[in-house]
Amino acid sequence: MVAAAAITMFTDSFCFPSFSILSNSPSFTTPPKPLSPVSLCAIPTARPRQCFSLFILNKTSATDLRPFKCPQPATRFLIQCNCLETAISLHWETGMLFSVFREIGLNEKETKLLLGKNPTLSSTSLDRIRARVLALQCVGINGFGLYRLVIKSPSVLIAEEIESVIRFVRDDLEGKVEPAQLERLFITTDARFLLGFDHKVKLLIHHEVPREKIAHVLNNVNLNRAICCKSVEELERTIAFLKPYHGIEIIVRRPSVLNYDLDSQLIPKIQFLEELSGGDANATGTVLRKLPAILSYSLEHMEGHVDFIRSYVGLSDREIFKIILVFPNVISASKERKLRPRIEFLKQCGLTSNDIFKFLTRAPLFVALSFEDNLAHKLGFLVKIGYEYRTKEFAAALGSVTRTSCENMQKVIGLFLSYGLSYEDIFYMSKKHPQILQYNPSSLEEKMEYLTEDMGRDVSELLTFPAFLGYKLNDRIKHRYEVKKKTIGTGMSLNKLLSESANRFSTTKKVKSLVND
Repeated sequence: MVAAAAITMFTDSFCFPSFSILSNSPSFTTPPKPLSPVSLCAIPTARPRQCFSLFILNKTSATDLRPFKCPQPATRFLIQCNCLETAISLHWETGMLFSVFREIGLNEKETKLLLGKNPTLSSTSLDRIRARVLALQCVGINGFGLYRLVIKSPSVLIAEEIESVIRFVRDDLEGKVEPAQLERLFITTDARFLLGFDHKVKLLIHHEVPREKIAHVLNNVNLNRAICCKSVEELERTIAFLKPYHGIEIIVRRPSVLNYDLDSQLIPKIQFLEELSGGDANATGTVLRKLPAILSYSLEHMEGHVDFIRSYVGLSDREIFKIILVFPNVISASKERKLRPRIEFLKQCGLTSNDIFKFLTRAPLFVALSFEDNLAHKLGFLVKIGYEYRTKEFAAALGSVTRTSCENMQKVIGLFLSYGLSYEDIFYMSKKHPQILQYNPSSLEEKMEYLTEDMGRDVSELLTFPAFLGYKLNDRIKHRYEVKKKTIGTGMSLNKLLSESANRFSTTKKVKSLVND
C-alpha cells in the first residue's frame, strides 16, 4: 500500500475566499475586471518569488526527491483584501458586544441565545447599545434588575420609543419613579404604546395633581394600564368624571383608581353609591375620599352587601348610605363571618331595626373588629363590672368601647379601683356616661387627682356626675373652678360648674364682676 503526501509551502502568502489576479507577467492572460472586495495587484519592485519543491514519500522505496520548478513571474504579487478590515472590525465588535452583555450579567451561552433570537441586536451599533445601558442605569435599573429586563425584553436595548420615557423620568421627574416600576413598564408594554407617556403624565399635573405627588402616583399604578394603554382623551374623560367627587384628591390618595376602566368600572360603581345616597354627589364624594379603596370592590360585591343589610336589618337605602358614609369599610366586612353574626347579636340584645341603625352609625367598628382578639375580651370586662349579657344596656356599653383597646379598658378599670371605687360604682358611672371606659388612663388620673387634692372633693362625687371626666382639665375644669371659687366658694356643684355653656358662663362672670364692683 502506497501512502503519499504532498507538502506545499509558500512564503509571505495569505489565503482568501475569493480573489482576482492582475499581473503584467507574460505567463498570464488578460484578466477579467476585478471582483470586489478582493484584488491582487502587481508590485514591480517586489523581490522574485521563491520556488518550492515537491517531495514524494513512498513507504516501499527509497525517498525520491524530485525538484519541481515553478516559472518565476516577473513581479511579486500582493493580495489586497478590502473585506479584511471589515472582518476584523466585525470580530472586534462582536467581542465587545459579548463584553457588554457580560457586564450586564449574561454568560456566553445566554448571550448567544439572546443574539440568536434577536438578530437585530447583532447589527446594532455597539455605541448605541452601550448608551442605552447607561441610560437605564441612570434611572436606577441596575444589577439583577437590568439583567432580568434584558433577558425578558431585549428590545429595551434598541427600541427608540424608550428613549423619551427615560429622558422624561430622569430630567423632568428627577429620577423619582421607582426602578421596579420602570422595569415592569418596559417588560409589559409594547414599545409603540410608550409614545406620549410624558404628555399624559403632564396632563395629570395640568389637572392639579401636585407636582411633588406625581412620582407617588406613578409608583402606585399599573403604568401600562393606567397611562400607556389609555389615550389622552380617555384620561381627560376619567379626570373630568371624577372631579365632582373630589377626584384629584382620590387619585393622589389611591392612584390605582387610574387602573380602572371608566365606562365599565368607575361609572357604574360611583353611580350606584350616588343613587343609594338619594342623588347627593357631595356625600358620595365624601365616601370616596374617606375610602378610595371602595372602588376596588366589584359592583356585584357592593350590591350584595347593600341587599343583605336591607333585607336582614330592615333598613332603607338612605339609612344604609348613612352607615356607609360614617364607616365606608362596612362594604369590606364579610357578610357571613362578621355582618350576619354581629347583627344577630344586636337583635338578641333586644335592638330594633332603628336601634341597630343608631348603633351602627355610633359604633360602626363593631362590625369590623375581631371577635377573638378584641370583642371577646371586652365582653368579659363588661360582664365583670356588672352588665347583664345580651341586654340593651350591654349592647350600648359594648358600642362605647369599640374605639378603645382591651389594654386601655383594663387600665381604666384598674385606675377606678385604685381610687376606692368598686365594680358596682364603675358599672353605675358607665351606665350614665358610657364614654368613661374609653378615656385615656393618664388623662383620667390627672383629673381625679385634681378633683380630690386641688378641689378637695370626694371621688364619690363622680357617681353623680361622671361626665366630669370628659372635660378638658386646663381649659375648662381648672379655669372655671378658679373663677367660681372667688365668688361662690369651693362647694359649687360640679354639674353646674361644667355643664353651663361657654357663652352663658362668660356672661354670668361679667355680671357678677359688675355687681362686685
